[in-house]
Amino acid sequence: MVTPGASGGGVRRDTVVRIENLCKSYRIGVLELPVLNGLDITFYKGEYVAIMGPSGSGKSTLLNILGCLDKPSSGRYMLGSQDVSKLNDNELSTIRGKQIGFIFQSFNLIRQLNIIENIEVAMYYQRRPKAESRQRAIQLAERVGLGDRLKHRPFELSGGQQQRVAIARALANDPLIILADEPTGNLDTQSGKEILVMLDELNIQGKTIIVVTHDEYVAERTHRAIHLRDGRIERQICNGKGRE
Repeated sequence: MVTPGASGGGVRRDTVVRIENLCKSYRIGVLELPVLNGLDITFYKGEYVAIMGPSGSGKSTLLNILGCLDKPSSGRYMLGSQDVSKLNDNELSTIRGKQIGFIFQSFNLIRQLNIIENIEVAMYYQRRPKAESRQRAIQLAERVGLGDRLKHRPFELSGGQQQRVAIARALANDPLIILADEPTGNLDTQSGKEILVMLDELNIQGKTIIVVTHDEYVAERTHRAIHLRDGRIERQICNGKGRE
């Protein structure tokens, strides 16, 4: 059987993320509001997956749990070989820093810091030697096409350039997975296409990418689109991954 996202010839890829019967509810006073209702999803190494669904479907909550920013109410979440479902906040923070790269719609850059310093922030908490962090930050800035703007601050950059910095920061610690939340949502059409090409290239190089999006054009570039509704999987679509 060929798994979603598996390469040609029916060869299975290694599992990177597996969630089993994942549930999440929020308590509001005496009421309990269910958001995720028993999700079972496996993500494979080198896969590029879109999470889609209408507002309130649970996609942002799922992304927060995958990013160790929130905890499930019940169920199991395996990241690599580690069950992170029951970890405490400090342990989740460690996992977040080492194994997960984030790309946000609003970029989440620090205005007072220049490009190099924004990329270095991700490595600061991993206690890397400063010289090593600086060298890697420069290499990553060059990798995303900003080698001539190392001293610029976010407000001196276009939206597309800011998102390139965010991508470089996400790559800083060579994460196991990259999570992208509407990565083109604040960009003009051309800048958005450039960011999508960059994500395509990262995936081709072997990065596992999970992107939350409402944009069918973005979803069509992925291996697989998972559609949520009311906290459940409504359908999954395997794509041909045609790219322009």
